[in-house]
Amino acid sequence: MIDLCRRAREANRTARYRRGNVVHLPAEGQVILTGDLHGHRRNFERIVAYADLVRRPDRHVVLHEILHGGPEDGRGGCLSFELFTKVLEYHLEFPDRVHLVMGNHDTAIITDSDVMKAGKEMNRAMKEALRRRFDEDYDEVRDALREVLLSQALAVRCPNGIWFSHSLPACRTLDHFDTGIFERPLTVDDCVRPGSAYLLTWGRRQSRQTLETLARRLEVEVFVVGHQPQESGWARVEPNMLILASEHTHGMLLPVDLDRRHTLDELTERLVPLASIA
Repeated sequence: MIDLCRRAREANRTARYRRGNVVHLPAEGQVILTGDLHGHRRNFERIVAYADLVRRPDRHVVLHEILHGGPEDGRGGCLSFELFTKVLEYHLEFPDRVHLVMGNHDTAIITDSDVMKAGKEMNRAMKEALRRRFDEDYDEVRDALREVLLSQALAVRCPNGIWFSHSLPACRTLDHFDTGIFERPLTVDDCVRPGSAYLLTWGRRQSRQTLETLARRLEVEVFVVGHQPQESGWARVEPNMLILASEHTHGMLLPVDLDRRHTLDELTERLVPLASIA
């Protein structure tokens, strides 16, 4: 796992379409946007099957928030790192077409801070499982994991005005958010409150005014994000945001053509239930 994380870190840093901390996709082909995975192995397999990157060389896939959730070991330890290794292998197979984006659980791992999910402190649960699995190599595995998480992009910009990031700053933190975070090298401090990577990945319940302000500031027409749980697999937030979830049986993915613009109405009509994919 150590070598895998290190190779993936280098692939993140040298990716063809990455500039700073943003992936700038070309104006051709298609991108598959997804919601949080949180250890859901079957939905990852469905995303891979749908994307079919071997037969679709013009297609990209965006993945985020893979860790924390899913199967546990016999003592309640979180085994989502097993799925993460599969994701890294997929990324290394298609380094310029599989794009990893930082989520809020990633910032918690990077900074070794608490993060709750379903009443459980997930950082502790995963560290305990990692320690049992890797024993004397645990410290090196932990450090390699943090380094590859920190090397991820913060966002994906599509040429048709669509922007993907794990989340967006909350209303109350918007004035403190520095868009320079998308251009300069990331540090661990950026992932701690009130660092801008933290504000970007942890924000919830954005107002119309906040979304309009961010759209002007970032020159974006439509935001696609995850982070905020959605039982139905998606939600529309006026005037310009679509929230995706991919971590449960009602999860969704969103195929987006990169050579044309899409309205929010059109994007909602293009949603694909993951359960419909064999």
